[in-house]
Amino acid sequence: MKATLRLDKLLSHTGFGSRSEIKLLVKKGLVMVNDRLVKDSGVQVNPGRDRITVDGEAVQYREFIYLMLNKPQGVISATEDTRDRTVIDLLDASHAHFEPFPVGRLDKDTEGLLLLTNDGKLAHNLLSPRKHVPKTYFAEVEGAVTEEDAEAFARGVALDDGYVTMPARLNILATGNPHTGQVSKIELTIMEGKFHQVKRMFQAVGKRVVFLKRISMGTLLLDEHLSPGEYRELSETELLQLQQANAGGTDIHTPNGIRE
Repeated sequence: MKATLRLDKLLSHTGFGSRSEIKLLVKKGLVMVNDRLVKDSGVQVNPGRDRITVDGEAVQYREFIYLMLNKPQGVISATEDTRDRTVIDLLDASHAHFEPFPVGRLDKDTEGLLLLTNDGKLAHNLLSPRKHVPKTYFAEVEGAVTEEDAEAFARGVALDDGYVTMPARLNILATGNPHTGQVSKIELTIMEGKFHQVKRMFQAVGKRVVFLKRISMGTLLLDEHLSPGEYRELSETELLQLQQANAGGTDIHTPNGIRE
């Protein structure tokens, strides 16, 4: 956290309005710092040391916010878009004013775990290719997914552009039947995040994903109580585990236990 910052920026960041609205609050004599009326909304304050109140309400400043979202289908992983609804549109104003962004992306038709934060350092660590942060997906796949597919994924498969994926772990929950239309149900853990990777991996073995949901990212597990479109803040334990697992120099392991 910065030692000092402008009062109007701090109050805007904590949901008290725009800078012009905060300037009006100051003009009305409603803002105090250390029990003294403020006359300039641009004054420098120390959020860790100074006591700030607005109309008698103590201001609780937070620099960062961390949200777990169960992204629904039909919503895109972006901060803004001129055509489609974005994940930011799902947030209450009390969280949106922190200007969080999605850490990575899920396809428009994919649902599940998506982390939203304004902590650029943590986001960088989670997305860094050298960290190989594991991501696990639940999927329904047309046809019969076999152990041969699992062995191919464990070796790495060549995608349509020639890229060979890192080893991935495929867990078959239920084998489908192409004659009856019954789909296979699987969990797949990958160590990278190429464009449409899960769908393209199954295409590489002649199968098609018809439903996809991310259930974990690193140490973070999707809260089963969150319905699609719902979100909550991370618990202190969840945040600490994410920060520790993705601190500089931390080794990340592949699903097969091979250190990268």
